[in-house]
Amino acid sequence: MSVGHVSVGTALLDGQPLDLGASRIAGFLHEREVTSTMDVAHRLAADGASAGTVVVADVQTAGRGRGGNAWVSEAGDGLWFTLLERNVSATALAVLSLRAGLAIARVVAPWCDDRVGLKWPNDVLVLPSDHADAPTASLRKLAGVLVEARWREGELDWVAIGLGVNLREPARALPGRQAAALRDGAGRAMLLSALVPALRAAAADAQELRAAELREWAARDVMRGRACVAPAMGVVQGIAADGALRIATGAAGTEVVSCRSGSLVLSEEVRAC
Repeated sequence: MSVGHVSVGTALLDGQPLDLGASRIAGFLHEREVTSTMDVAHRLAADGASAGTVVVADVQTAGRGRGGNAWVSEAGDGLWFTLLERNVSATALAVLSLRAGLAIARVVAPWCDDRVGLKWPNDVLVLPSDHADAPTASLRKLAGVLVEARWREGELDWVAIGLGVNLREPARALPGRQAAALRDGAGRAMLLSALVPALRAAAADAQELRAAELREWAARDVMRGRACVAPAMGVVQGIAADGALRIATGAAGTEVVSCRSGSLVLSEEVRAC
């Protein structure tokens, strides 16, 4: 059921006003329940919806993350939404999930008691503030980004940026995953009004990751120095300007390979299974 579809002015979300203009939202659709906000956004885009269209749902029955992973998204547990963008360059698309992760970390950090970290390519994690090298088991997932593009006659037509942020720890957690949540008081309208402009700016940036962004990522990178088995076997060395994951391989770790696809799987995670 659609709660409201607004293109100008002010919308209400959880009874709180959402200034669409100030939030750079060109069209706002609030649904009670959907399979996934990504599915709705793609349908709207195919029908000609403009860049800046945002779809928010209270519940997703088939919320998904990268690689087809499920995302628990029940009513009251978090903010689940998709932002539609057009005119995104191929260079921007290649680093968009990373740039979006940086933007999300900046927005949510004031609402977290612990350190906010990043995992290539699309996870926002929380770990104890005083443990930079915390064991994998103590890393808890706060938010995730999913970027899907659609092409027409060889040209990029639109990009859907899906985001889920936990406002409270889900009662029905997925097996093998620990969840984190923001502090009490973080509302969906407030978060949306901060996140959408940050994500739109990330999508509009046509350059590779800049030196300042690489330094910021390195400061939040909770994977660097950890042994991994995928997308290649070795030790994580951070990321490159083009968004690739750098992994030191070989017995001496002297060769560094760049991985542009796949998911990062740590050796610790495999041993824990």
